[in-house]
Amino acid sequence: MNVAVLSDGGWGTALSILLVNNGHSVRQWGPFPDYICEIRKSRVNGRFLAGVRLPDGLLLCEDMKEAVNDAEIVLLASPSQYMRGTLEKFSPFHSPGKHILVNVAKGIEVGSLKRMSEICEEVLGKNQYCVLSGPSHAEEVALKSPTAVVAASSDTRTAETVQKAFMNEFFRVYTSHDVVGVELGGSLKNVFAIASGVIDGMKLGDNPKAALMTRGIAELARLGVALGGKGETFSGLSGIGDLIVTCISRHSRNRHVGEELGRGRKIEDVLKEMGMVVAEGVKTAESAHSLALKHGIETPIINEVYEELYLGKDPRKGVRDLMTRKARKEF
Repeated sequence: MNVAVLSDGGWGTALSILLVNNGHSVRQWGPFPDYICEIRKSRVNGRFLAGVRLPDGLLLCEDMKEAVNDAEIVLLASPSQYMRGTLEKFSPFHSPGKHILVNVAKGIEVGSLKRMSEICEEVLGKNQYCVLSGPSHAEEVALKSPTAVVAASSDTRTAETVQKAFMNEFFRVYTSHDVVGVELGGSLKNVFAIASGVIDGMKLGDNPKAALMTRGIAELARLGVALGGKGETFSGLSGIGDLIVTCISRHSRNRHVGEELGRGRKIEDVLKEMGMVVAEGVKTAESAHSLALKHGIETPIINEVYEELYLGKDPRKGVRDLMTRKARKEF
């Protein structure tokens, strides 16, 4: 198939490599023409996926029109808070039925509180949409580490087309109809990964991390079901699977942010040091907190992460406040 990848980030690049290796014709676009030229010459995306050589068959495009021309699949890989801007640039080249849109961004837009499928519909109108999500770090996918993800679409044929396009011996793809649940699972888990990093930064050990992950999936599912997702989805790859890998991995940007907070650093300094590398959970914490308040859902862990990120709360007090909440039954 002809595939256009909109983003030059690590995840978009890893999937570009995978798709070229699967035999597809792939064109990758990035928002900064000078950097696209640099990647084209060096054949390495040193800023976002260092140490991995790009296949000769991957074409790098400064011009979005050139990238999406004749594309049957358009992979949306911009960070969630930049997705609307990317879609607005793409909209002149979109028409219903022309492309399958495959979103791999994991976040909820600040302000509108919309998921990526909702933004696609708002900006582009009617479209063929699929979300691809699950426990999948770009660094490992690029190195062909065995990985399993889920492709969710309201249309069975669309999900199966995406499954066939991406699946190979080291990248296994399941299908689902639960677009809402898969999007929310992939987005909300990043908030809990920040909390997991706080535990690591404070050097509190394994017990609190196990408790955090277990209560985190319960909280994620509680909010996710209230927002329209199916309960079983949060026990799957885009729920507990993605939460586990993001909470424990050395590759996790969100866990890294939490770890630095747990060491006593200020969030402004941590984000400045990360530069253009995006930790989606920072903005998603704000959106998730707003959604929980709007729908009256109890989310104690999300609340603590929000207060530590945006109100300057001491993470040590946050841990203490979670541990001293009113006693209750587990279920």
